[in-house]
Amino acid sequence: MPPTSTVDRPSNVSEALARGRLGVPSVIFFVLSAAAPLTVVAGVVTTGYGVIGVTGIPLAFLVVAAVLALFSVGYVAMSRRVENAGAFYAYISRGLGRPAGVGAAWVALIAYNALQVGLYGTIGVAAEPVLDRIFGGHPHWSVVALVAWALVGLLGLLRVDINGMVLAALLVAEIVVVLIFDLGQIGNPAGGEVNFAGFSPDNLFVSGVGAVLVLAVLGFVGFESAVVFSEESKDPKRTVPLATYLSVAIIAGLYALSSWTMTVAVGSDQIVAAAGEQSVGLIFNLAAEHLGDTAVTIGQVLFLTSVLAAMISFHNTTARYTFALGRERVLPAVFGQTSPRSGAPRAASLAQSVLGLLVILLYAVNGWDPVVKLFFWVGTSGGFGVLLLIATTSVAVIAYFLRAPGGETLWRRIIAPSLATLALFVIIWLAVSNFANLLGVAPDSTLRWALPAVYPVAAALGVGWALVLRRSRPDTYARIGLGAEAAAGAVQPVEQPPAPAGTEVPR
Repeated sequence: MPPTSTVDRPSNVSEALARGRLGVPSVIFFVLSAAAPLTVVAGVVTTGYGVIGVTGIPLAFLVVAAVLALFSVGYVAMSRRVENAGAFYAYISRGLGRPAGVGAAWVALIAYNALQVGLYGTIGVAAEPVLDRIFGGHPHWSVVALVAWALVGLLGLLRVDINGMVLAALLVAEIVVVLIFDLGQIGNPAGGEVNFAGFSPDNLFVSGVGAVLVLAVLGFVGFESAVVFSEESKDPKRTVPLATYLSVAIIAGLYALSSWTMTVAVGSDQIVAAAGEQSVGLIFNLAAEHLGDTAVTIGQVLFLTSVLAAMISFHNTTARYTFALGRERVLPAVFGQTSPRSGAPRAASLAQSVLGLLVILLYAVNGWDPVVKLFFWVGTSGGFGVLLLIATTSVAVIAYFLRAPGGETLWRRIIAPSLATLALFVIIWLAVSNFANLLGVAPDSTLRWALPAVYPVAAALGVGWALVLRRSRPDTYARIGLGAEAAAGAVQPVEQPPAPAGTEVPR
């Protein structure tokens, strides 16, 4: 039993996120903004068709949605017992032990920071057609990125519900435009006939299926973040499950529909060639043909705001992971401080902004390609890191409920998480096998192994740091994974028998 100590006790006032500010709609806006519907439809889907050459992408989104829905069964069951802005970190700590949890935390920090800063690489490209129409020209991409950086950084210091309102306005308009584009495409089928070839298993389970499934998973990244906002939700036990399931359903439906209508408009036998030639421009070219220039202009503006909304959402998610680690002293205590006025994780948000600024300046000064080497390489690698976290969390859910079933059904505790775990590890294996295709590099490129290898190295370092804490700072080690309960964990024994509700503390 760890010693009961009052050393380094956190403040309940300065180290607690503002509660009761987010309802189900607000959390869904954060989740769907991270998923960036228009960015995925215009970028990820066309990349899948043009680069990989597999036409079963609509079915791939439904397959991945089914796997993530299975994962969510155990995930949301655990959310009713573990309320922590650290989400994956907290769940893995509770299920697989504190060292594994800290290892997961290191992976999460890298993955979510990569996803956030990677978006700075595409904001300039997204802004180009809009600025060209308004001003007849556009500045260097880094100027646009810095403007976006300043706006995201400012919002990150404000109340979380203000961020939610901004995302709501951007997201609703974005989804409406995607659906209008879809109607234009399905209303003008190639050859005058609507076909459903995109949903045929014969067009998915072919060479390249691994890369397509990984791209589909990347499209869903963000769905898991409902738990990150549990401490700020009005009713976490209701908000988190509803937001998670609805997000998976909405993302699956929207992406499957949009990727299918694209094949209807172009022709399932022509979509690979068209996407390869036109890339991101394909969906806008189709809109120009079917809906006119005004629709294209609106779409281009919302493509820009789609990237901006994703930045805001990932910034908030990343800052809350950093805050959770600072609050429990796994990171320096300063990161666990919140703003007394807004309740936002102030130091964690500023740290994320500093990192973003350094990355923008580094790429601008060295003249590196912001789209390929920042948005695509860094963003894809971040998505892979989240996939690793989802699979590990699925294992942790099973382990947690084996020790503390808490009245949950066998389906929620074991069956659904086990099926999800098997499917997720198959996708990981396919991801590693196809990582060169995902990056668009040669099979013998160093990046093919170097980028995915970052995560096991980070996890090992995190485990090592946890073991150091166990030996040198047992009071800190004792409250790893406790979240808002960390204050209590500093002053009372934590190795207690699990409560009947299944509220077991980590090892």
